[in-house]
Amino acid sequence: MAGSYKNQVVMVTGAGGNLGRAVCQYFAGEGAKLVMVDGRIENLRTAAEALQLPKTRFMLLTADLGKPKETDGVVKKAERKFRQIDVLVHTVGGFASGQPVHAGDLAVYEKMMYLNAQVTYVTLGRVAAHMVEKGTAGSIVAVLARSGLKGAPNMAAYTASKAAAERIVQSMAEELKGYNIRVNGVMPSTIDTPVNRKDMPNADFSKWVTPQQIAQVIGFLCSDAASAISGDSIAVYNKA
Repeated sequence: MAGSYKNQVVMVTGAGGNLGRAVCQYFAGEGAKLVMVDGRIENLRTAAEALQLPKTRFMLLTADLGKPKETDGVVKKAERKFRQIDVLVHTVGGFASGQPVHAGDLAVYEKMMYLNAQVTYVTLGRVAAHMVEKGTAGSIVAVLARSGLKGAPNMAAYTASKAAAERIVQSMAEELKGYNIRVNGVMPSTIDTPVNRKDMPNADFSKWVTPQQIAQVIGFLCSDAASAISGDSIAVYNKA
């Protein structure tokens, strides 16, 4: 229902990416105020222009969300403008395949664990601390990955990092239930984006999930309709 997030403040990380933009578009259409966070200001400006919102309803912030001080800075700036954060949607992450584990190369492992595990740990943790301090009955959703459910050749670093992110979500759900803060994840398979189409030109795109479909599931998880759901990881993909 349009306007169901009116007067709520929604922070979206990775707001300048394909999925982040779809999430922002969804919540903007539902009346929310947006804290749009990304590593690149030019991506944020492009995303904000597409929304066509008055400046009173959004703010653009850049940070390395794997660093607690930078993340705390984002939260404090959001507090100054909007007073509190009601919803966090964390879409930041990355993918890279690598070598077999026995090859012993740590470069991809360190990159994936930072982007998919540490950034999730820090961002969700610092925003949750804000919610606890403010007494906010909040909702947090992190974008995970279906591939985090099992290993795959040359993908130990990526799958392990996504599995770690899911454990973070599940642990936080248990830690925060006494504060009326729900924490969930969504687990898409391949997302239909221009980059993925370019990288996999021979794939059947009709079997990929769209950013808009994922955004709708996230919107449900953050809503009162999902008030009984916490610590879950919702699969979002075309099973056909």
